[in-house]
Amino acid sequence: MFFLKKLLTALLLPPVAPLLLAACGLLLLRWRRRLGLGLAWTGIGVLFALSTPPVSNALLDGLRIYPPPAREEMARAQAIVVLAGGIQRDAAEYGGADVIDGHSLLRLRYAAHLHRQTQLPLLLTGGAPQGGTAEAEAMAQALRTDFGLDARWLETASLDTRDNARHSAALLRAQGVDTVLLVTEGVHMRRAAYEFEQAGLLVIPAPTVLGGGRRANGPGWLPGPAHLQRSSAALHEWLGIAATRLRP
Repeated sequence: MFFLKKLLTALLLPPVAPLLLAACGLLLLRWRRRLGLGLAWTGIGVLFALSTPPVSNALLDGLRIYPPPAREEMARAQAIVVLAGGIQRDAAEYGGADVIDGHSLLRLRYAAHLHRQTQLPLLLTGGAPQGGTAEAEAMAQALRTDFGLDARWLETASLDTRDNARHSAALLRAQGVDTVLLVTEGVHMRRAAYEFEQAGLLVIPAPTVLGGGRRANGPGWLPGPAHLQRSSAALHEWLGIAATRLRP
């Protein structure tokens, strides 16, 4: 089910979805020329639009709705929960070890910053959907070696954000914790906060990576791969939010 969901998501997101639309249009040219041309140009147009700064920024702005937590809010929290953002398998430069990727590192760095401000215990959550080292374990290693800190709890069974919330909530409630600072990237926070609230925790959003990447080299409409990547990340979150709302 996990891999089927990943495959379906890939087919629905750029660049695959617009390219499939354009390819269907080209295949129809022989029988339905007007329809085929319309689909082909629509696919190309959508891909171009998603590669531009205005469109990628608009998609992201609807997700980055939470500001950094105020000091008064942080004083109410009992723990810091950090969601894993990915892992690099068999990293040659680290002797073939599994290490966290850039997304997880950004989240971990902000969590370390919050911990030094609040002295709250840390919970790291992230499993191993493809086998190998769990993402939470790789984050714990980086937290120890790079920041000199130790996590109090590791949650290693989760496969997605919903699992992160359910398993983390069960672990924390057993320790008498019900209010948490939730650390993830701003683009992911809207969906993550909802899932953790549904799992029964009181969530104080603590997003990182807020509003970066707006400057463009050249005209503000000039397309580029970085903008397409940001659009794809935003659409991934919007799809996740829709699926969450439709879920029984």
